[in-house]
Amino acid sequence: MDLVVKKISQIKGHVVCPASKSYSIRAFIIAACGGKSNIISPSDCDDAKTALKTAKALGAKIIKFNNGFNVQGDILPLKQKTVCVDESGTVLRFLLPLLALHDQQVIVEGKGSLIGRPNTFLIKTLQDMGVNIKGSGDKHSVPIKLNGGVMSGGKIKIDASVSSQFVSALLIACPQLAVDTSLTLTGDLVSGDYITMTLQMLERAGIKIKINRDRRYLLSKTNKINSVCPYLLIPGRQKYKGLKNFHVPSDYGLAAFLMGAAALVKSNVSLKGCFDDSLVQADGHIIEFLERMGVKMVRTKKSIKIKGPFELKGGDFSLKACPDLVPIMAVLALFAKGRTRLYNIAHAKVKESDRISDLRKELLKVGADVRESKDELLIYPREEYKSGQILDPHNDHRLAMAFSILGLRIGCTVKNIECSHKSYPGFVKDFRSIL
Repeated sequence: MDLVVKKISQIKGHVVCPASKSYSIRAFIIAACGGKSNIISPSDCDDAKTALKTAKALGAKIIKFNNGFNVQGDILPLKQKTVCVDESGTVLRFLLPLLALHDQQVIVEGKGSLIGRPNTFLIKTLQDMGVNIKGSGDKHSVPIKLNGGVMSGGKIKIDASVSSQFVSALLIACPQLAVDTSLTLTGDLVSGDYITMTLQMLERAGIKIKINRDRRYLLSKTNKINSVCPYLLIPGRQKYKGLKNFHVPSDYGLAAFLMGAAALVKSNVSLKGCFDDSLVQADGHIIEFLERMGVKMVRTKKSIKIKGPFELKGGDFSLKACPDLVPIMAVLALFAKGRTRLYNIAHAKVKESDRISDLRKELLKVGADVRESKDELLIYPREEYKSGQILDPHNDHRLAMAFSILGLRIGCTVKNIECSHKSYPGFVKDFRSIL
């Protein structure tokens, strides 16, 4: 379905923000590892549904209640020989080491944008740990064949320069091994906040991970994994105790699109939800970014209120920790005063789309001045942009939503808007509710 977005002068209203996709996926997979969990108000997006389905396949007993799910976890050998993780890269990466806790033969399949996404570093580490596993092609993409072998601990390494999901996957599985694991991170760590998210969830489930306390590798002052922290000790023989009652927080990365809309046009918008800042979110950086650009907002634990528009300012923004913010930040930069530089974003090329080249290609259609390199986008604002263009999100949910926000200022048509269901099934409804 194509979404026609007309240029508009004002938006107003309130929206209940969706639950965090990343925390929902972690909750279902970690709950499946053992103990009792009540997962309250999880996301209903496609990826979260895939995580729920995968938790069941792993042996968890799941009962739905009014606003959530009761999960009794237990990792068992799969009853089927094939499991499909749809288009979820996170579920795929979390699943592979868990499958290797048992000596079994399984084919893991995927669909759509997941086909071709790289898993080389995770596959290599699992092979080093004694697992007979191989993906398709040079990137070890789906389908991935596991032909037996039980994962063993000890001293292992993982290259964390492409995806933090590889690290999180091992952090979830390795506590269940018979021996301790020392995990050394190599390469230039990206998306470190997502590892912190995993560590916070593991702590809730009773799992202990020891982080190197050498002065060079301490946690940052905000208790987040530092980009130079290369060593974690994972004691074995641990038992998952469940997440108890876990209320999934609202998703800052999805709220970012509506916040961006409120910043670009005359607005009076209230975003309601559970904004629990004790739970780290990589995309929580959007608050800092917007404030640096000149956006003013009133925040509480239950709402974010914005009255726009604002005279946005450009600047230099590192998105090393939050590559999912690249599309909406690029759209905002089109209307900011001065040049905007989005850098440390090389890992954005291997998401659902190439969020550097594909994004630039589409923005060029509206006459934008966007220059790309391997690790950055430079965006120079212009006085006018072409209206009525048909923009292709390349089956990437975040490009689709970002282009919708762009349409409020210039008018455009967004192809395949239903790809937004991957993270935000109610996006079109919520978007239209404030027009």
